[in-house]
Amino acid sequence: MKTIENIKEYDRPFLIKLLEDMLLIRRFEEKSAQMYGLQKIGGFCHLYIGQEAVAVGSIAALDLKKDYILTAYRDHGHALACGMKPNAAMAELYGKIDGCSRGKGGSMHLFDVANHMYGGNGIVGGHIPVATGVAFKIRYSEEDGVVLCYFGDGAIHQGAFHESLNLAKIWNLPIIYICENNQYGMGTDFRRVSSVHDLSSLGQSYGIDGRQVNGMDVLSVFDATTDVVHQAREKHQPTLLEIRTYRYKGHSMSDPGKYRTREELDEYRQQDPILVLKQAMRSADLLTDEDYDALDEKCRKAADEAADFAENSPEPALETLYEDILA
Repeated sequence: MKTIENIKEYDRPFLIKLLEDMLLIRRFEEKSAQMYGLQKIGGFCHLYIGQEAVAVGSIAALDLKKDYILTAYRDHGHALACGMKPNAAMAELYGKIDGCSRGKGGSMHLFDVANHMYGGNGIVGGHIPVATGVAFKIRYSEEDGVVLCYFGDGAIHQGAFHESLNLAKIWNLPIIYICENNQYGMGTDFRRVSSVHDLSSLGQSYGIDGRQVNGMDVLSVFDATTDVVHQAREKHQPTLLEIRTYRYKGHSMSDPGKYRTREELDEYRQQDPILVLKQAMRSADLLTDEDYDALDEKCRKAADEAADFAENSPEPALETLYEDILA
């Protein structure tokens, strides 16, 4: 398997794109935290800081003209990795009309039909059957697409997860279930609530291949996802990936994170996926400090511009309250 260690096997433009995408998510999330503190953003807000390699590495393995992604409520990173404009994402956090969901969804319900990003979802595990249904649609219509379905370790014991895996195997659906194991379900270490600590093994009950992946290494994520996407596309084999990662911020903006030690947090900060890729590229003479600074400045500017755009976007008109509903 290709990893950071053999980075020279990858094209430089591809590596630059991975680095830029992770930096954009990081700077966007930092700006979101700042604006939440200024009460420009309200409601629930779950940041993706630390987990950037999971969304960026896995989505890089897709063709979003025919593939789809669905994810849970920590969805800003996935939306940006799919190509959603930072302006539309930030305006949605502000609840403004120019947001990707017209200000109606907020942080947990980003949605981008054009880029086949079919939502964040605020219900724990609630989107897993929906993603399975999208994979069924692909199979039924004899299309060539694949679905990536992301959820946290806290959702993996929901009944909907197990029901979905069973159906995916029975119907041979082209779907990859991705458990983003960031070690904590809200404030509880996953080992305290799971009788099985290797969550990738849970697919065995349904005859589904399970793999564990280093989620702090974007190239490991890309390589593993590329492999299982091929299996899903060519052989209609569902897969379960447990991607081990870590969030540097609280579960949500209201979480002080007192259930973990400063030492633990510092240890994982040494594995920061952005710094890991940056250092590997520098060591391989694929990146200079000037290159990195220019990328970082570009992403900081994009985040600042997104906040300005959201600030100046109009509030939704009163009559929009009755639009976008089925009945």
